[in-house]
Amino acid sequence: MSAAAIGERLASIYRAIAEGAMRGMPICNRDLEVQAVGFRDHAGHAIGVVVTPWFMNIVLAEVEGGPALPPARFGDSRAVSLPAGRIEVTVGELDGIGRLDAASLFSPMFGFADPAATHQTATAAMAALFKPDGYDVPPPARDRRALLFGRGSSAP
Repeated sequence: MSAAAIGERLASIYRAIAEGAMRGMPICNRDLEVQAVGFRDHAGHAIGVVVTPWFMNIVLAEVEGGPALPPARFGDSRAVSLPAGRIEVTVGELDGIGRLDAASLFSPMFGFADPAATHQTATAAMAALFKPDGYDVPPPARDRRALLFGRGSSAP
């Protein structure tokens, strides 16, 4: 199964949850819909953003025939290296998928007016994660005394 197919499978599972257990729950933004955005292959795993009326998460899942996700217990946090840097994901499991590691972007979702806004945000998140040089972050502050005395920086 391709990364895009895994994204669609996740969307199908979360649509069923939205129409079942989450229907009418006060945490849900009724103006939103379930979406799978930007799913792609990364290091042999599927990565993308799942949008629901109650959360927006970056998710990682195993791809059939690909490498297994690193061993971890349910609920553990682990670091994932991406072109823009490292993110922390929480190890989980979803019926119909199996192991699913996730990092929350937004929850609850009341700050979004419509599905177009969530899709745009999810697309921007994926683009930022795969930007090779990371975010535009200023360099660390330098210690003037260290520079003056030839030590180069304030790094310990």
